[in-house]
Amino acid sequence: MSKLDPIDRKILAELQADGRMTNVELARRVGISAPPCLRRVRTLEEAGFIRGYHADVDPRELGFEVQVFAMVGLQSQAEADLRAFEQRCDGWPLVRECHMLNGEVDFILKCVAPDLSTFQTFLTEQLTAADNVGSVKTSLVIRGAKDEPGVPFDVLEERLSRSA
Repeated sequence: MSKLDPIDRKILAELQADGRMTNVELARRVGISAPPCLRRVRTLEEAGFIRGYHADVDPRELGFEVQVFAMVGLQSQAEADLRAFEQRCDGWPLVRECHMLNGEVDFILKCVAPDLSTFQTFLTEQLTAADNVGSVKTSLVIRGAKDEPGVPFDVLEERLSRSA
C-alpha cells in the first residue's frame, strides 16, 4: 500500500489519538461500516503504517524520576560501528530512544532512571565504557513542556489539499 486515501489517513489519525477505541466506534468516526474498517486497519498494520499499540505510562508515577538526554560521539562512524552502537543501545533498558544525527553529535539517547545514582552508574559503567564511544555529554530534563506522539495529521491533510 503506497498511497493512502483520506479514509485510511482518518483511521490512522483516530487510532493515533485513541488506540483503544472499538472497531465499531472507529468505523462510525471515519464514516464507513465496521467490516471494511477492520479490513483497512489490518491492511494498515500489515503495510507497517501501524507499528503497534501501547499504553502511555507516566514514568514519574512509576518511580522513574530522572530523564536525561545523552549526546554521544563515536570514534568511528563506519556503518558497521554505527550499527553495533545501535544494537548495544537496544540492550540497555534505561535507553528509551536512540536517534542517529548528523553534525557534531552522532547519537542522541533519551534515558530514564529511578534516580540520579542509577543513571550515573549506567553512564560510567556502560555508556562511556562502551566500545567506540569517544564522548558523552548529558543534559538532565528539568521539566517537559510537550510530549506528543505520532505525526500531525492536520498538517498532512493541509499539504495534500494544496497539492490536489
